[in-house]
Amino acid sequence: ALDGPEHAYALSIAAAKHLANAMCYDDMIRVADLKTRSTRDRRVRKEVGVKDGTVLQLTEYFHPRIEEFCGTLPAGLGSYIEDRPKLANFLDRRINRGRRIRTDSLTGFAMLWFIGGLRRWRRRLLRHKVEMEHLERWYELALVHAREDYVLGTEILNCRRLIKGYSDTHARAQSKFDRVLSALTMLKGRDDAADWIRRLREAALKDEKGDMLDGALKTVATLG
Repeated sequence: ALDGPEHAYALSIAAAKHLANAMCYDDMIRVADLKTRSTRDRRVRKEVGVKDGTVLQLTEYFHPRIEEFCGTLPAGLGSYIEDRPKLANFLDRRINRGRRIRTDSLTGFAMLWFIGGLRRWRRRLLRHKVEMEHLERWYELALVHAREDYVLGTEILNCRRLIKGYSDTHARAQSKFDRVLSALTMLKGRDDAADWIRRLREAALKDEKGDMLDGALKTVATLG
């Protein structure tokens, strides 16, 4: 068994926590669903001090990219578009722009309500396929390393903390995640590999631009 009481089940706890979070990824469908729930209207009214019966105007800002558009399509169709750069660029020029949608209007609310309603087909869409494939690679990577270095496997699981948000935020988070785990090759066989992965992850979390992470990776590259 990979886990046991001698480790306080740290690997299992990290796996349960981060697997659950990974399966609750954010995308246009989830964001649209959250923005059209009645609970959100009540929360916003409470936060800004608007009384019941008073008209509240809400303007939501969306800036979808071709990646988000393809992610809401059936997996086969979305992959077809992404695999054809000319077609993807053609569509991106028409999609990739900021949009302000008023959810207090019938048209704006209906638009987001329709997108949010796609959640019932979410598991058939490209974004779900991509997320599940990424989840499986990350989880398997952690288990493979845990067989040799229990603490390192646990730290790899904890790196899932880096991934958050959607659209540009998700892309930046994904980049940091990949860069942190890219150090595994350089740290192979080192007794302090787990500690370095933890330090790289913390550097990535503390610095939005990623300068601290870049510096830490350069340090790792110089290790003998």
